[in-house]
Amino acid sequence: MKKQDISENQANVIFLSLGSNVGNRKKNLEKAKYLLNSNNVDVIKVSSYYETESWPNKNFPKYLNIVIKGRTMLNPKKIFKLAKNIEKKIGRKKTKKNYPRTCDIDILDYNQKSIFLNVDNNNLSIPHPRMHDRNFVLLPLFEVEKNWFHPIKKVKISRLLTNINNNLRNVKIL
Repeated sequence: MKKQDISENQANVIFLSLGSNVGNRKKNLEKAKYLLNSNNVDVIKVSSYYETESWPNKNFPKYLNIVIKGRTMLNPKKIFKLAKNIEKKIGRKKTKKNYPRTCDIDILDYNQKSIFLNVDNNNLSIPHPRMHDRNFVLLPLFEVEKNWFHPIKKVKISRLLTNINNNLRNVKIL
């Protein structure tokens, strides 16, 4: 008889970054939150809206970003597939990297673990591999979870924020 791991029946704590710079950005993010909540992701805390310039092309429309803290019984692979389905439902089309999009959902953290998976020929790295360089991720994450720490770098979010301090002036809280 296989002994069941107690953690298999416990909700997982996740942090997701949501962004939009096409169409009604706020409506796109609200719809994404609703669809996550309707599909086994219990949204328990949401940051303010953060507006930032598009990167690397500042001529593209500005982004609106939020971070969500949630609980779910879903594994990382299922969350990734759910995120991609929600992006499509909201109107995301396949375009070049860093081009404007109606909705972008990234998994920032899953139970403070380091995870690497291949999902349908897409590499999934958790924590998100570039999150520590992104003000539009760190600021709303700090708002939602001031004691969060990077599971690979082993540093608190406050330290990560000091490392990008000169990049913070391009962020507007709405």
